[in-house]
Amino acid sequence: MDKFTYSYPTKVYFSAGCAAQALKQELPKTGKTVLLAYGGGSVKKNGVYDELTALLAQAGKEIVEFSGIMPNPTYAKVQEGARLVRERGVDFILAVGGGSVVDCCKVVSAQAMLDEDIWDMQYRSGKFPTAGIPMGAVVTASGTGAEMNAGAVITYEEKQWKGPILGTAASFAVLDPDYTASVPPMQVLSGAFDTLSHAMETYLGNSDADNVSDDVALAIMRNTVVNMRRLLVDINDMQARGNLMWDSAMAENGILKVGRLTDFQAHQIEHQLGAYTDCNHGQGLAVIHPAYYRHILKDAEAKFTRFAREVFGADSAQAGLEALTAFIRECGLPTRLSELKSKVEITPEVLRKVADTCNIIQCNPRPLEREEIYEILMECL
Repeated sequence: MDKFTYSYPTKVYFSAGCAAQALKQELPKTGKTVLLAYGGGSVKKNGVYDELTALLAQAGKEIVEFSGIMPNPTYAKVQEGARLVRERGVDFILAVGGGSVVDCCKVVSAQAMLDEDIWDMQYRSGKFPTAGIPMGAVVTASGTGAEMNAGAVITYEEKQWKGPILGTAASFAVLDPDYTASVPPMQVLSGAFDTLSHAMETYLGNSDADNVSDDVALAIMRNTVVNMRRLLVDINDMQARGNLMWDSAMAENGILKVGRLTDFQAHQIEHQLGAYTDCNHGQGLAVIHPAYYRHILKDAEAKFTRFAREVFGADSAQAGLEALTAFIRECGLPTRLSELKSKVEITPEVLRKVADTCNIIQCNPRPLEREEIYEILMECL
């Protein structure tokens, strides 16, 4: 293992029905004017909005609503939220939703306290925010683990770019499996595959195998697969949904990444694919992972053999890749780019742009050239 410093700033409340108790404990510690941030309105249909606004009112908070946060949140939406925070004197942000809402709010939190543009700050000046408006997260859809760290993935439409921006970590996160009850089956499984991807890509980084994080990552992968299969039998299995919520949180709270290198090349390819197509993140990963792993399998054969054995009960690296591919089909997730919902037709020309502009990882089993990334994408078409 390499040297590291690890700090975990987020307090987690986890249990069915825990939201009210958690917020009654946390809201007295927050500022008076609360930005209540959410997505397309499902929180109003499933009763979450009514419960949370009542709790905020009981705590004497002034509510400023910030709604319409889309999947693959945009940089323009971040700037809209930051302006609202400044104009209304918001001193606490409550993000209510899945990873997109939480990611957007993490960057809103940091941008609201900066005079300069946060993208320029990080990508032109190489600097990162050191403060932000305090925030908490109430998770209603799991998969990204966004509630457990300060990183966010934002789509900058004007630049045709999608990638990481560092924001502010939530001071607390409410993980109530009951709040996920209305999430549609395909969205649940897509989010869970994102969790599986996080653990796979951490595990397959170019680090030695003498690392306790490998054991933890394999356990998270195994548990994620088991509980996804439970949901294929009964989508209303709330224990399985709760297990997946915690798998998601564990995969992205940073503990798997300390003292090691990670391989997030499939994520980088999917991010840039999303910049051009606005496709579902988890579904894009489900399409890309098998093709990517076919290309690097021999470079990570020992680790992939262990993955095959411990996650899928397969006896070789190749058998493990076949088992992963079969599992994706078993879950009903897309296996071709043509199956993804996209704002544009996914053509070889679009894929060339994706390959030419995505980030290239140097700490995976074998760094790829752009031409090979294009080959991987074409194999997915």
